[in-house]
Amino acid sequence: MPVNLPTNLLRSFVAIVDRGSMLNAAEQVFVTQSALSLQIRRLEELVQQTLFAREGRRLALTPAGAVLLDYARRVLSLHDEALVAISGEPVSGPVRMGMVQDFADALLPGALASFAALHPASQIYARVAGTSELQHQLERNQLDVIVGFTGADDPTAIRTAPTSWFGDEDLASADVIPLALLERPCRFREAALASLDAAGRRYRIAVETPNLSTLRAAVQAGLGITCRSQLFLRELVPLPAEILPGLPAVACFLARGRQLNAAARRLADLTVGTLRAL
Repeated sequence: MPVNLPTNLLRSFVAIVDRGSMLNAAEQVFVTQSALSLQIRRLEELVQQTLFAREGRRLALTPAGAVLLDYARRVLSLHDEALVAISGEPVSGPVRMGMVQDFADALLPGALASFAALHPASQIYARVAGTSELQHQLERNQLDVIVGFTGADDPTAIRTAPTSWFGDEDLASADVIPLALLERPCRFREAALASLDAAGRRYRIAVETPNLSTLRAAVQAGLGITCRSQLFLRELVPLPAEILPGLPAVACFLARGRQLNAAARRLADLTVGTLRAL
């Protein structure tokens, strides 16, 4: 039987070549580095050829990889053209997308950049805010697509992940635990406080900020303990589970506006696929 080469594997292969490393490519195609490595391994199994050779810290194409690259670009180009032809609509026009900070800082810039490269005629307006604010703007038709957090039991959830504590282990063992938290409203803030209250652990809010980058820096500097999903706080190592009380899992969801143009529909579909691949 003929071998089928999935377009997502080809897109990841091209992204590694274009971005120069697994790390940068992972951000573009919106998967983890380990998932990207597995995708390339699967592609090599399908073509029965090694596609990359390591030269020091750099990945270089093998002769087989260089041959596949040209075909991969043409396949992906035809694939995207076919989608436009079938829909009967050009993928152009404005897209108004809202997201929580976790996606904006860690994941979605790669997906947005990829979408813009595929559909240069489209205009992207990106709004970063809390989930409740994004939902309000979607209801008022101020946004087309939103990505936010919800409970793990939400049937509309696309991806569910555990929540962990992050920070200095000595701080976690203190009589009064210093916390680093985002301002209200914040699902992770509420989970942290509720968990500590239920366990009778004393705490104080040592750092409070509206910015996820500042929160990350505060934790790295040893100013406080925080909780987050490691899907979106990959730079830090979670604390051992037994040190602090357990936390509820968190899920991410995508919601669409009532009337979407072709560009908004394509970006929404791309985002759903990448969320499921996390």
